[in-house]
Amino acid sequence: MYTVKANETLDLLLTAFPGESKDETIDIDIVGEGARVNLSGLYICPSDEQVRYTVRLHHRVPGCVSYQLFKGIVAGTAKVRFDGRIVVAPDAQKTEAYQENHNLLLSETAVVDTLPQLEIYADDVKCSHGATVGRLNEDEQFYMRSRGIPEAEARILQMLSFLSPVIDKVADPQEKEALRARVESAVRGL
Repeated sequence: MYTVKANETLDLLLTAFPGESKDETIDIDIVGEGARVNLSGLYICPSDEQVRYTVRLHHRVPGCVSYQLFKGIVAGTAKVRFDGRIVVAPDAQKTEAYQENHNLLLSETAVVDTLPQLEIYADDVKCSHGATVGRLNEDEQFYMRSRGIPEAEARILQMLSFLSPVIDKVADPQEKEALRARVESAVRGL
């Protein structure tokens, strides 16, 4: 359980790399005005991994902001489940809360279940949630191939570009580059 008090910021990144199965539950309670939460997740599941993220984020006071961005690549017979809920209490006016979960499927046998949810009991808020499950864009691959990029490299570049927004949320330059290198290695190993 994370408790975020007045004017505090919580930055949290969850990762799952090839060979790692995880079942993580994150409870975040925003109890102080001016608090901010940045929650990100990145997962690369190429074989038979089982990954589940359960997020419960409660906005209990006014004037707070939360951003959630989870992105993943799922292949083989891997199974991923994202179960996220944002609850905005009646007194939490002027809340801003955003939740996104985006996934790329690389095989017919991979499974992604995504359940973004909002429970809003206040009336002066900006909140949104969304989820996508899709495949690599063939038009983008064709464009890159027409520019001389081999098909395999075009697929890798597409996947790296897809995951890049999560990597970009890491503030420390050295940590960001270490994560970028680990992600690239995992994607190239798919």
